[in-house]
Amino acid sequence: MIVTTTPSVEGRKIVEYKGVIFGEVIAGVNFLKDFAAGLSNFFGGRSRSYEGELIEAREAALEEMQNRAARLGANAVVGVDIDYEVLGQGGNMLMVTASGTAVVVE
Repeated sequence: MIVTTTPSVEGRKIVEYKGVIFGEVIAGVNFLKDFAAGLSNFFGGRSRSYEGELIEAREAALEEMQNRAARLGANAVVGVDIDYEVLGQGGNMLMVTASGTAVVVE
């Protein structure tokens, strides 16, 4: 599966548009990761626990989007965009949405 943020795939022709697709993930951040991130915030530096959670959520959203494209018979997704949102009362949930257009390229 070709996945790109560009509107086309260089050297390939789009022969069919299957439609706009999405992959969504909502991930909760557990107490220990939240605590470790709080220490990073207090003392300065990067929050590796939150970075890891963000990477996992992004990869899962992209994988879900690709699976949906494959079920439609697409072999590529163009115009991919990834959005992030913080949810929950304490802002302890992360939503990642990947979207794009499922296409068939030759």
